[in-house]
Amino acid sequence: MRKAALDKVHELARRDPRVLFIGSDLGAGTLDKMRAEFPDRWFMEGIAEANMIGMAAGLAMEGFVPYLNTIAPFFTRRANEQIAVDLCLHNLPVRMISSGGGVVYAPLGSTHLAFEDMAAMRVLPNMTVVAVSDAEEMRRLMDASLDWPGPMYIRLAKGGDPVVSDPARGFAIGKAIPVREPGDVLMVTTGVMLKRAMDAADELAANGIRCGILHMHTVKPLDSAALLEWAGSVGLVVTIEEHSRTGGLGSAVAETLVDNLDRAPRLLRLGLPDAFPKEYGSQETMFDTFGLLAPQVAASVRQRLRIAAG
Repeated sequence: MRKAALDKVHELARRDPRVLFIGSDLGAGTLDKMRAEFPDRWFMEGIAEANMIGMAAGLAMEGFVPYLNTIAPFFTRRANEQIAVDLCLHNLPVRMISSGGGVVYAPLGSTHLAFEDMAAMRVLPNMTVVAVSDAEEMRRLMDASLDWPGPMYIRLAKGGDPVVSDPARGFAIGKAIPVREPGDVLMVTTGVMLKRAMDAADELAANGIRCGILHMHTVKPLDSAALLEWAGSVGLVVTIEEHSRTGGLGSAVAETLVDNLDRAPRLLRLGLPDAFPKEYGSQETMFDTFGLLAPQVAASVRQRLRIAAG
C-alpha cells in the first residue's frame, strides 16, 4: 500500500507541477526516481516532523500541493500542534501519507502503535481522514486527492494486504462504498478491516445471519446519508476498526446515529481498548488479542444478537 501511494506521488508530480514530496528520515532509495526527475520537488528532512509540517504549510501557501510521508505516531503525536495551527487553521492542501496505522508496528510496542491517530486527526477542523482497504483502492484515493480542498490524513496499512476493493463500486472521497446489501446486521468498516468483515459475514451467513457491509474509507467527513439509509433497516450496527474504540469510526457512527435517529439501532463497536497495548508481536497476533480476527468478529456478533433476543 505504501509503495502504491508513493508511486502515485511521482505520477501526480509528472501530471501537475504543484505536486512535491517531503519525507522524514525515510529509508535510502525512497522515491529515488522522482528525486532524479524532479530534484527541486523532492525533499528529505531529518527526524523533525514538526518542522516538516511547517515547511509543507509554507510551500502550500505558495501554491504547491505537498505530499508528506512518515510513520503515523510521528505525525499525530509529535507534530499535532503544527498540524492543527499550520495546516488546519489555514485549510491548506497538504497530504500526510501516514505509514503503520493501527497495530502494524506491533514488534516495536506502544510507542510506535497508532491506535488513536484517527481520533487525534478527526477532531481537527478542516481535516479529512481516510483509511483505504488495499493498494488498488489507494491508487484511486491518490488520484482523487490531488484537487481535494484542505489537509488530508491518509492512513496506510502494513502492505501486501489482499485486494478486496472493486473499481466497479466506484470511489469518491467522503462517499461510503456499499459492499453487501444489509440484512439482519450492518457492518461498518474502515481500512483493512473490510477483509475481516467480509470473512466474518461469510461465516455468519452460514449460521443464517445476513450481514450488510458498508465500507467507510473516509472516516471524516463521514458519509452520514449512506449510514442512516442503511442503518435504518437493521436491528444491529457493528463497527469494526483497527483503532481505539474511543474517537474513531465507532465514535463517529455513534454520534451520527444518536444525532439523527429517534430510535437508533443497537450498536456494537469492535476495536482496540482504551489502553496502551502491552503486547508485542505481529499485526495478526494483536488482532487475535483484541478480538478482531474474522471468527472473533462473527462470535461477537452472534453473542450480541443472543443477548438482544434473550
